Amino acid sequence: MANLTGTTIQSVELHKLLIPLKEPFVISLGPINDVQNVVVIIRTADGCAGYGESSPYMTINGESVDTCLVVGQYFAQVLKGKNALDIEGCVEAMDRLIYGNSSIKSAFDMALHDIAAQHAGVPLYQFLGGSKNKVLETDMTVSIGAPEKMKSDAVRFKEEGFPAIKVKLGEGKDIDVERIRAIREGIGYDLPLRIDANQGWGTADNAIEILQALHQFGVEHCEEPIARWRFMELGRVSKNSPIPIMADESCGDDHDAERLISLKACQMFNIKLGKSGGFHKGLKIAQLGDAAGMHLQVGGFMESRLGMTAAAHLALANDAIHHCDFDTPLMFTEDPVIGGIRYLAKGVIDVPEVPGLGAVIDEGYLEGAEKVII
Repeated sequence: MANLTGTTIQSVELHKLLIPLKEPFVISLGPINDVQNVVVIIRTADGCAGYGESSPYMTINGESVDTCLVVGQYFAQVLKGKNALDIEGCVEAMDRLIYGNSSIKSAFDMALHDIAAQHAGVPLYQFLGGSKNKVLETDMTVSIGAPEKMKSDAVRFKEEGFPAIKVKLGEGKDIDVERIRAIREGIGYDLPLRIDANQGWGTADNAIEILQALHQFGVEHCEEPIARWRFMELGRVSKNSPIPIMADESCGDDHDAERLISLKACQMFNIKLGKSGGFHKGLKIAQLGDAAGMHLQVGGFMESRLGMTAAAHLALANDAIHHCDFDTPLMFTEDPVIGGIRYLAKGVIDVPEVPGLGAVIDEGYLEGAEKVII
């Protein structure tokens, strides 16, 4: 057993991570022009360092890079002096301190799991109970734009060898059908196509009409077709949609997952560490979905390869996780991560075999960043 004195949390560092994107990434909730994340580094008395990353999304989890930096300081003060290996106790301490704030909580949770897996001497996915018994492949996402632009992006992604293409929609029946028709004209029908409305179709009746119109294009599944607060109507959408429905924004933590399962609201979940608050609760969602016979996806927000490495470890932790949406680091103009996942040909994701998370942020890159050390 590890020395509890040595694993005492000695200091916490919070660093802003600001990186421009190659081009704006547009979804129904609005455009994203640059990455605004917070990197958390937890250091223990024995010299171990755990890394985590928060990618806040104001319209989804109600957090920003600035709120994460402030709330992160509250967490640092509460957790300093605690045993880093007591992950459940640390998560409970954060939850007792403040409601919500799942994005910044996830960064602390990641860092704690990184430390625990390092002390166990195993890769994080193994510490989580997983194994490399499957190949992880990421899709590539086409953001909202003119149909011809979306078509050309999809064609490029097909030529680059990605095994599936995800398409952002959510602006209305006529334009969304036109977009998917154009994409299918460009890439044909041999490549899986997934769609994500990001709540953009609003009501159940509207979503059902659009989903029925899109069925002819061979869509694999649809994420979050209606407003998240209309989750009581999601079951009706699922029942009347010829396309399987995946809950995203309406499935934050394990409590949301349990509620959606009891309502028979959807066939699939999209698990994100930044929604669940980290591995501790993300694994519970996977277990609930697995027990309900669901096919699951692990995705993310705008994490760098640091946060996406954490997501990849989660994807290996449960056999019910079949889909990966790990493409956002490919949209960055810079890569500040040392180690971490590697993007291989045809969208294959290589997960590091070293103890812990296996990814850190280049210290030189963080030198000029706004930071707080507690």
